[in-house]
Formats: sequence, structure tokens, C-alpha cells
Amino acid sequence: MSLHVGGGSDPDEPILSEINVTPLVDVMLVLLVIFMITAPMLHQGIEVALPQAEAENLPSRVEDPIILSVTREGLVYLRDTPIHKSQLVERLTPVLEARQDKSLFLKGDRDVPYGVVVELLDLLHNGGIEQIGMITESPDPKG
Repeated sequence: MSLHVGGGSDPDEPILSEINVTPLVDVMLVLLVIFMITAPMLHQGIEVALPQAEAENLPSRVEDPIILSVTREGLVYLRDTPIHKSQLVERLTPVLEARQDKSLFLKGDRDVPYGVVVELLDLLHNGGIEQIGMITESPDPKG
């Protein structure tokens, strides 16, 4: 099968001026599938049941945020890596010093005792980490 675009030896033959969109559609479908597969993987930190609050979102930043997660059992994770509370400040300090954005986001499970979260905040504050944000979910509009 060959493609003849016209304009050859016969002057009466019309020139084909249509754009073939089939390759464009194929590429777009492949990109759509890739983004659908990779989008759920962009979630940072570990999965916890977040408390609900009616607070405004912070403005987005250029750098990826540092996420500190606390599970229901009181285990602390730096992104996806478990970390002991005694090593937390010494591991976070060099990471924050190398960044332009010095903020840290705390993501605590809604069933974590309040005292555990306060102890963690106090530990971070005593270690010189003062820009801490709390991650919550928006309340269910259904009530």
C-alpha cells in the first residue's frame, strides 16, 4: 500500500491537503493511560485516616513538601521511611538546611492520641524546626 499525495506528473491531479490525525490520537491515548497509571503514585507519605477541618489550603510551593506521618499506633514515618523519634531531628535538620523551603508537614491519623502529636511537635520545635503545617481532610459536605 502506498500513499500518493499528488502533484506528480499529472497537473490535473489534486494535492492532498488533509492532516492525518490518527497518529496524534494514538499518542494522546498513550499519554492518557500513562498519566492515569502514574497519578495515584504521586501520593506522598503513608496512608493515614486524616482528621477533618475547615481550613484553607496553603499556597502551592515549587519544591516537594517534606511529609512526616504518624500512624494510629504512634509510629513516625519520614515520607515512606519509618524513623525513630530520637533520630527525627538529626535526620530532618540536614534535609531542611539543603532546601529553600524550610517547612514540614505533619500528617497524623485521626485516632492518634493528642499527647503523641504534641510530643512530636515539641520535639521538632526543640530541634529548631518551627515551620510545621498540619495536613487535614475537608469535611464531608453531606454531613
